[in-house]
Amino acid sequence: METTSNKNLATFTHLSTLSQYFIPFGNYIFPILIWSSNKDKSEFINYTGKQVINFQLSVFLYSLILAVIAIPILIVTIFSNVSLNTVFYEENFMRNNFSIENISGIAIIAIIALLLFVGLKVAEFFLIIYASVKTSNGDQFKYPLTIPFIK
Repeated sequence: METTSNKNLATFTHLSTLSQYFIPFGNYIFPILIWSSNKDKSEFINYTGKQVINFQLSVFLYSLILAVIAIPILIVTIFSNVSLNTVFYEENFMRNNFSIENISGIAIIAIIALLLFVGLKVAEFFLIIYASVKTSNGDQFKYPLTIPFIK
């Protein structure tokens, strides 16, 4: 049975990852600080800290992979058939060059990668909230599809 203090600290470790929306890299800095300063106090806090950090690193890796797929494909697809004269002198540039007929099969892969990225970020947000609720009740939560970087 975990103490209320340990449950609150473990819950705050999960919630500290939401600082990424306000502070760059806050989703890594704050959980690492909380975990490293309190991991010797409780096995529950130690487990929670490892899960949070592993999940954040996994999400970063998945995001990086999706970005490596999507960004170059979109850049090449957008600018492959467009000359600079067209960009600066044609009035209907957007309508002529970015219509549904000009989307190639490879661009669809990039669009799917972008949609997967958005889905990943939405799932990350809701999983953090769910993990916080489970942890506040004293349950150990294991994030799905997490790579165990820290064991």
